[in-house]
Amino acid sequence: MEEQIRANCYHLLPSSTAVSASAPPQALILSLSLILNPSTSDSTLSSLLQTLTLSLHHSHLPSLSLLPTLSILSTLASHHPHLSRPIFHSIRSLSLTSPRALAASLSVLASLAESDQTLLPELSEFSETLFLTLCFKPSVSVRHWALMNAERLRIRPHLLVTVLLGFTRDPYPYLRAVALDGLVGLCKSIVVEDRELVETSCCRAVELFSDMEDCVRCAAVRAVAQWGQLLVALNHDSNRKNLSDALFLQLCSMVRDMSLKVRVEAFDALGEISMVSEEILLQTLSKKLLSVSLQGSKLTLQRLGLKEKTCSGLCSTKPFEIPASNSAGVFVHGLEDEFSEVRRSACHSLHTLSILSADFSGEALNLLVDVLNDDSMVVRLQALETLRCMALFDRLKVQEAHMHMFLSTLVDDGAVVRSAARKVLRIIRLEDVSIFKLCVDGLLENLEMYPQDEADVFSVLLSIGQHHGNFAADVIVGVSDEIEPCCDGKLVFDGGRVAALLVLAISAPLSHEKQTFSIPPRIFSYAVTLLGRISNALSDVMDQDTLLAYLSHCSSSTIISSGEFDYKGKELFLPVEDGSTNNPIYEKSCSADMQLQKLNVGASGSHCQKMGETRKVVKALLNYQVEDHGEVIKSVEFMLEKVKDIWQLIQVGYTGEVLQTLRRWKEELAKFPTSSSAGAFAFSLQHLRIAKLLAKLWPHFISPRKLSCGMGELGLLLGKLDRTIKEMKYRFMGLSKQDELHVLELILLNFVLRLSSIEAFSDGSTLKKLHSTLSQIESLSSELSMEPSKFVSELKKSLHEIGFSADGPFYGPLLFRKSVEIFSLKQFVFSVKLKHIKAELDVSGNDYDKPFPFIPGLPVGIRLGITLYNISRENRLWLRLAVDDDLSEFVYLDFDQFGGNSQIRKFIFDAPFYKTLKANSFTVKVCLGLECLSENVQSFKSCGGPKQELVYLCKQKEVFLSTVVKE
Repeated sequence: MEEQIRANCYHLLPSSTAVSASAPPQALILSLSLILNPSTSDSTLSSLLQTLTLSLHHSHLPSLSLLPTLSILSTLASHHPHLSRPIFHSIRSLSLTSPRALAASLSVLASLAESDQTLLPELSEFSETLFLTLCFKPSVSVRHWALMNAERLRIRPHLLVTVLLGFTRDPYPYLRAVALDGLVGLCKSIVVEDRELVETSCCRAVELFSDMEDCVRCAAVRAVAQWGQLLVALNHDSNRKNLSDALFLQLCSMVRDMSLKVRVEAFDALGEISMVSEEILLQTLSKKLLSVSLQGSKLTLQRLGLKEKTCSGLCSTKPFEIPASNSAGVFVHGLEDEFSEVRRSACHSLHTLSILSADFSGEALNLLVDVLNDDSMVVRLQALETLRCMALFDRLKVQEAHMHMFLSTLVDDGAVVRSAARKVLRIIRLEDVSIFKLCVDGLLENLEMYPQDEADVFSVLLSIGQHHGNFAADVIVGVSDEIEPCCDGKLVFDGGRVAALLVLAISAPLSHEKQTFSIPPRIFSYAVTLLGRISNALSDVMDQDTLLAYLSHCSSSTIISSGEFDYKGKELFLPVEDGSTNNPIYEKSCSADMQLQKLNVGASGSHCQKMGETRKVVKALLNYQVEDHGEVIKSVEFMLEKVKDIWQLIQVGYTGEVLQTLRRWKEELAKFPTSSSAGAFAFSLQHLRIAKLLAKLWPHFISPRKLSCGMGELGLLLGKLDRTIKEMKYRFMGLSKQDELHVLELILLNFVLRLSSIEAFSDGSTLKKLHSTLSQIESLSSELSMEPSKFVSELKKSLHEIGFSADGPFYGPLLFRKSVEIFSLKQFVFSVKLKHIKAELDVSGNDYDKPFPFIPGLPVGIRLGITLYNISRENRLWLRLAVDDDLSEFVYLDFDQFGGNSQIRKFIFDAPFYKTLKANSFTVKVCLGLECLSENVQSFKSCGGPKQELVYLCKQKEVFLSTVVKE
């Protein structure tokens, strides 16, 4: 067969004089099958390379027709790296005239050089000439490609700067924008010491602040920020601060731009400035011009190089003046902007600028407390993060007037916001006992409204009490009657408020303030009654044994002094803020954990140890709280890392706890802001859905009694699992090969579970799919030089035991039982590079009361608004229009004829529906599906429809149709 394909390729390729870039000949398809087949011999690959090279150099072949052949050669090099060098030299020797073909060949050469570093010098030798050739071609797309890939082509920096500066005057806006971004990238990647060059680049970007196109102004702001800071750094004289002030004022001029994106870029850029005069910073917080900078302050105006309300610009060759009023009310406007993206960016800029000046930080606090009531959770989170940063640098001076708005975040609907507010309280320094009492009351209200926050509230109370020992003691003395037994002698300690106050009492003696507290010792004895509850919340600083010893010591002492008391001859200190673990409590905690493990093993053997560890895992997972916005990705990574623990719980039957944990994680994950890494978050959600389905399925397979119950609910769960895994496989771009291998194992598990059920044990098609998937896994494992997992190895042994009767495969469902028991759900690595393939359908002007008109028996057009995300040319999309399962139509969607790019396409499409019913009205269900091109079994046989199964990219929409009624 291999020889036949090779012969066909050799026969077809030299005569392919009419090759089309959009429709590769049959020979190229046969060549691709040989390249992707791991069993193809080296001699065949060498022969194929020679044949493709002959086709590439065919004298009568049009230049544009070389594109498919170049693509095949690139695939050959990526799958067989030892052929990279001959392919590189073959493509390099081409004499091309078509700009597109020249760009395609350069792209392939750059890819080859990136994979084989020894080819980089050869690429550099000739790439500059070709690059300049492409830059002066009339095709806009070719020039755009050349500028976007200049770094890959190893263009010398001084030449590239000249080219990029020239393209900033190109008549096409996207070329001007990409040239500016190229200058930004160049500024970050090389060391520039030519002051004149830096000033020229900066001045050109400033000129483009007035460009008509939003994308150009956005790029101009980024360029001015980068090159302006470099210009400031190159000046070591007294003019350095003047230049930095001028840069800041120049960027301030863009914060009122009409474009949302430009305003966001401007505030982001302001946050990167590391040196600004305090007068200018203060002016940004007030719309009214301050007298300190504009009235009767000639000294200040002269120091800033100002000319009566103006200052010198960044360019000495083209002098122009910047109004000092540019900075007036900048952050007032930013924090009051109608778009949350701008408000968040303004908060982030305050995050960094507040470190520069204590006075500025104090004035900025007045604005930030108002932002804490913002409608957007993302903005509230950023405001809290800014406050936390100010507190870390001792810039947060909280007054009683600020506390009302701040404490309102402790009862926010969002758990992430409440957690962020508590993080600020952990490190805040308060100078007034009345403000401290307000903070304690706020935490107690948080606990009352959201009991699930108890562990973190207790931990925060311990921290603030440790930092303010005197204040904590005063509060406890004032509320001691709430802790004391009631009149009939009963102790009422089951309330969260009393437990929280006891934690605050525990914190007071741990303060480093050298004073004597007057907390009655019996208060600490009351805390012993809640030992388990309190120790769970404080487990990160002391274990239960240490806490018990500490409470015993405090309850038996008549006077408790701060900072000093002994427990078995050792000083007792809490961990310091930087997370250091060099303290006796931490060491004792670790020792106690080790002893507990030894006791478990010694008492009940390995099974008891496993169950004990499992219970600890259950407890840890259920008590897990997602961190604030700044640690969102870390939180998601924690979830993915704990998948192994989840799987252990599933195996030992903790289904309820697992489902509760996964449900909480999904809820928290859905609240996260995902604009910068939406694909990765969607993939993580999909991974949690699969874990949830497996948790529901597993009891059916670990219990023989449930296995004999037949399909029923089991069949529904298996169907959902099949759809969810296929969505994971086909709806995400950028998966690593290791992740692809794990997805294939999940597909394999799905087939094994189906074959393990009573009704499906004779399903021959599923068995064929299983063999095919197993072959793919073995091929990919070999490519990665990895040994197959235990699950795959055991499954191969089981398959060898299957016999074949005259009627086909014959086996029992229990044959796969051992393979199922060995399977382990692995951990995915969170990658922000993942892209989520999805779509949105919109049917405007149609509902039950406003149906579209139609004539029974005749076709009708249904107007749809379609938005596609991350769709590539290789994808095949189909619209499914169905009245019911038996009456459906498919319409192929050729999205190349519509505008947009691979990241997002938005257009209107009139979908024809031919099978209109002879009825007065009916409903058509419309959905958009992606054809699974790598599936082996054809699921649809209808003429004109998809040949393979579809994975749907959006929710189903209902379109209401009604006959035209004449009045």
